[in-house]
Amino acid sequence: MLIPKIETQAQADIKLYQEGKLKGLLNYLQENSIFYQRFFKTHKVDISKINTLDDLVHIPTTSKDDLQKHNMDFLCVKPKKVIDYLTTSGTSGEPVVFAETEKDLQRLAYNEYISFACATARADDIFQLMVTLDRRFMAGMAYYEGIRKLGGAIVRVGPGNPGLQFDTIERIKPTALVTVPSFLLKLVEYAEKNNIDYKNSSITKAICIGESIRNEDFSLNKLGQRIKDKWDIQLFSTYASTEMGTAFTDCQFGKGGHHHPEMIIVEFLDENEKPVKPGTPGEVTITTLGVEGMPLLRFKTGDICNHHTEKCECGRTTTRLGPVIGRKNQMIKYKGTTLYPPALYDVLNDIEGVENYIVLVDKNTIGTDDIQIRIGANNISEKLEKLIKDSFRTKLRVAPSVAFYAPSEISKMQFPDMSRKPVTFVDNRV
Repeated sequence: MLIPKIETQAQADIKLYQEGKLKGLLNYLQENSIFYQRFFKTHKVDISKINTLDDLVHIPTTSKDDLQKHNMDFLCVKPKKVIDYLTTSGTSGEPVVFAETEKDLQRLAYNEYISFACATARADDIFQLMVTLDRRFMAGMAYYEGIRKLGGAIVRVGPGNPGLQFDTIERIKPTALVTVPSFLLKLVEYAEKNNIDYKNSSITKAICIGESIRNEDFSLNKLGQRIKDKWDIQLFSTYASTEMGTAFTDCQFGKGGHHHPEMIIVEFLDENEKPVKPGTPGEVTITTLGVEGMPLLRFKTGDICNHHTEKCECGRTTTRLGPVIGRKNQMIKYKGTTLYPPALYDVLNDIEGVENYIVLVDKNTIGTDDIQIRIGANNISEKLEKLIKDSFRTKLRVAPSVAFYAPSEISKMQFPDMSRKPVTFVDNRV
């Protein structure tokens, strides 16, 4: 298993390493970024005085708002040097364009190479990619290039179509899947209906993207446990974004996504933008390293996570990232209770008879948050509705309103035009 040397060093040595990289980044932004030239001037940032990671607090943060308002001002190279254009998913607003150079694509491949290696991938693995490589999507291309660098083989099947997925498994005998974890349950359902012996297939592990499969204590959450109960393969969780161009991936011990310090500086900030202690929820705030096209400095992702700094059993000494508790702008105040969508998903994923769902949040007539859960179910009944509401009351103390639909209708809602991954949360408050 490949572990880059820097990822096993003492925390103090990792900090020194990153501080050297930070100086180079600040000079690069000062010389090449229209946005950061203006930003440093506006906020009176003297980059010569930013010498340590602790000094970062003297630089204001940036956010998705800045990227949306000044998108191409972040570009640090001439357009002719751009090799690939892509966009963010638009989960929390309009998609943002990112431009990548050849160096950026090589960096992306290296990131996925070490991330897949972290998840016990080997050169003799065959990966079945259940993600799109088109639609301006960074991740599919990143997985492809990372597996190539690892030396593994790839079969590009794309999302959906369980029949084609199992035909591929039968013909090519892949050992690993890269997929949204909830789709694994769809595969199991299809296999059981069609008498496919999926439990004795060639598949030994799945790299799970886009949805959390773990609780804050790293145990499997309801979705992860349902998958594991049905299909006893290794499940690896990941956390990544287009803005980061970097992934935090589980190792075989499943104790959080490992930070790659050669790729990114990561901070965890409270509501006052002060660093939080390990084990305390904070907003993931990142500074990219080695990005040539559109590097970011103290960019607030909006994701709230815990982080842990104890050495992992795998030998890595780097920070470990817990599952996303929620997105800052998706926090819901419902009947006096603060909720994040993942808490709602965890309840729904544990109820037999719930095939799929979408959570809609709106403002009601008195200006407070209101929640409706649209549920796809094949057997709709008052008993199922009562079970759902009782489950919410037991686990979250409040019960949102529920509306039932055919699973096929919910599927259409989950995949609107231009969608690259299933939509499970719709916020109509803004």
